[in-house]
Amino acid sequence: MRRTPLLALLALGTAAPALAEAPLSGYGPRPAYLIGKLPEGELKTKLQSCLGQPMEKTEFSIAHRGAPMMFPEHTAESYIAGASQGAGVGECDVTFTKDKELVCRHAQNDLHTTTNILVSALAATCTTPFSPAAGEDKAAAECRTSEISLSEFKDLMPKMDSADSAATTAEEYQGGIAGWRTALYVQEPTILAHAESIALFKDLGVKMTPELKSPSVEMPFDGFTQADYAQKMIDEYKAAGVPASDVFPQSFNLEDVLYWIENEPDFGAQAVFLVEPDDSFDEQNPETWKQDFTELAAQGVKYLAPSMNMLVTPENGTYAASEYAKQAKAAGLNLITWSLERSGPLASGGGWYYNSTTEITDNDGDIYELVDTLAQDVEVTGIFSDWPATVTFYANCMGL
Repeated sequence: MRRTPLLALLALGTAAPALAEAPLSGYGPRPAYLIGKLPEGELKTKLQSCLGQPMEKTEFSIAHRGAPMMFPEHTAESYIAGASQGAGVGECDVTFTKDKELVCRHAQNDLHTTTNILVSALAATCTTPFSPAAGEDKAAAECRTSEISLSEFKDLMPKMDSADSAATTAEEYQGGIAGWRTALYVQEPTILAHAESIALFKDLGVKMTPELKSPSVEMPFDGFTQADYAQKMIDEYKAAGVPASDVFPQSFNLEDVLYWIENEPDFGAQAVFLVEPDDSFDEQNPETWKQDFTELAAQGVKYLAPSMNMLVTPENGTYAASEYAKQAKAAGLNLITWSLERSGPLASGGGWYYNSTTEITDNDGDIYELVDTLAQDVEVTGIFSDWPATVTFYANCMGL
């Protein structure tokens, strides 16, 4: 099995001295760049006044899969980068292997885009083998954690989440990285089991928000039920001695959230119900919403995490809290949102994450206009970001 010095230290239950207290690296150039793109006004003046101030860790800043704008997601290096940018909360997306062990991956079936599996000895385990681009057909593959053991998973090499749809070979398929991301930090990154992410987060001094991912296989899986899966995730925090107050378990599946509320009430008190819009969703029209906020609150749900585009709407040429956000907040739900810095340059409207506000999104300064609205008007308690320094700077400047 390939092992790195960092991973060997984690396996022994220790941390490298340089990582023990998650040293803050500073904001870097991005916040100042974004502030420079803002129009003159109160927000720009306030943020400019904070340039040069020291960084402090804040739970308002949540490291979305670490810092995947520049580091392979769900790797030790990505998590360390997120913590060094002041994120007070780290995220491991949790799925399981063939031997029912928990690992950090965004989806059970993303190994073909997030690791080197297609050019490794494990390529034969892929559910859908690599097929080259030909004519109108794009290159394709599907490889799942549920088809390999934990030991085999640990032999894989993570990479930036990408694929070249025009590839004619598996080697070419490894490319396709978005132009606004980078391959500078992909040299032998450290792949992690869920338990290893817990050990690392403890050493970094950050709280934890694991997301139980929807299986690609039919459940139960070889006797492993959805409830077993939800319980196993919590059990690994208990085994590591992590207090429930430091854990915010998440799921898009309401039944998972309700399971934690009923069966693990200490952890369930901070369980987060993730939601995203369907094609009929209108942030201003309650008839298009799938969530009943009053019912969720009555069921014991305290945290709701909609995507950013559900919480904001255009108003007088700028961002404003949506009706969806106002009614969720009125029902007593705490709001968390995702995911800032996943859209690349905003000159063309920002894509999916900004699709409720495309008409007013046209430059990178809009990132801080949006963050300010989410913080001050929507009053979210945290923002997931692919580059946590952006959120950390704002939170530090505003005293959040």
